[in-house]
Amino acid sequence: MRPRILIADDQPDILAALRLLLKREGIDVAAASSPAGVLDIVGREPVDVALIDLNYARDTTSGAEGLELLDRLRERDPDLPVVVMTAWATVDVAVTAMHHGANDFIEKPWENQRLLSVLRNQLALAKARRQGRRLADENALLRGAAEEMIAASPAMQDVLTMARQVAPSTASVLVTGEPGTGKSLLARMIHGWSDRAEAPLISVNVGGLPETVFESEMFGHVKGAFTDARADRAGRFELADGGTLFLDEIGNVPPAQQARLLRALETGEFERVGSSRTQHSDVRIVSATNADLQELVAKGSFREDLLFRINTVEIRLPPLRERRDDIAPLATAALGRKAAQYGRGLGGFEPAALAAMAQYAWPGNVRELNSVVERAVLLASGSLVTLADLRLSAGRQAPPSLEDMSLEDAERALIRSALRRHDGSVPAAAEALGLSRSAMYRRLEKLGLRPEEG
Repeated sequence: MRPRILIADDQPDILAALRLLLKREGIDVAAASSPAGVLDIVGREPVDVALIDLNYARDTTSGAEGLELLDRLRERDPDLPVVVMTAWATVDVAVTAMHHGANDFIEKPWENQRLLSVLRNQLALAKARRQGRRLADENALLRGAAEEMIAASPAMQDVLTMARQVAPSTASVLVTGEPGTGKSLLARMIHGWSDRAEAPLISVNVGGLPETVFESEMFGHVKGAFTDARADRAGRFELADGGTLFLDEIGNVPPAQQARLLRALETGEFERVGSSRTQHSDVRIVSATNADLQELVAKGSFREDLLFRINTVEIRLPPLRERRDDIAPLATAALGRKAAQYGRGLGGFEPAALAAMAQYAWPGNVRELNSVVERAVLLASGSLVTLADLRLSAGRQAPPSLEDMSLEDAERALIRSALRRHDGSVPAAAEALGLSRSAMYRRLEKLGLRPEEG
């Protein structure tokens, strides 16, 4: 289904420009020129995102009409993503709108790419929320609106237990794990379980910000601070005031910006680019990375004091190969979502398909599993997804677990792992395994191993 966005502005030329821009992007549009028209559309037809002006004919400068409309929309549909836009120098009003429940804001005249980026992000989040609600209805393991993560395995149960314990505090949380394990989802859950759940959750991929715009995005800027600064703009710290700021890919923050970020995290104080006025923001920090931050500290590319600041509590998300009890439930949930999305009447997986998924290594983790299932839904010709439909990559079957190995095979696997970790050094591997050097050499000879085989 094509996404549908509700746009609202009292100027016909603005509506026409937005309609043309969104149509080129394959987005359907419902248009309204007044708050009453917005409420009428929301009451009679589904929309995925609302993009509303803050000022209408009754009051063209204060934003009061837009804030009132925002409150009414929140009463009608608390889950509808709302992006506000304004042409006036009302950054403070835009920040107020965020506290009224707006998900983001756009300044007029807008930049097409930023507008589209904001709307695509809200469409993706809306889709994820819908899928999460369907999954919550189907999965008895989930309790409460925030619990969108399948956790049948003991490893994931431990993760959720820790997350629930730390969520009500103000402690900084660092979520680590391989790409595709669900770090951003866990960050949203921590926010949802916290005392700040009604306040904004502002997410930013700090690793993806060019160094030239890092300070502007994080701390905002004033009009005229640089060539393209046509108006005052609030940064992420300001928008997240009272709520949670999620710093994704924290390990990729440019070294030159780490000191200023550290100061904001320690004191809550910052200045917009081009301004000397110090501002304060009360934010709870949740960060995520797939990098080894201790290793980056050792290399000198990440500040140790910044690491101390962001990891009061560290939660490691295990890769999918370490939570195999979750594979079948995750695949079944993904099958239900994608079959509904594409109108396919699929009743489940053949046993051989489930067995293959259980043994697959999943280097891309949950993200890869979702992609594999989506492809299988499109390719399946019968009522069940077959092993052939999955098209799993050859050679990526996971090694057997220790429980499935003989004692000799388990010993061989542990020694090989220790040798790999220590670059083939027998003394270092022996020490790691708690063996004497002579005992290690005896085992190598018994198992027919050579140090270079590690």
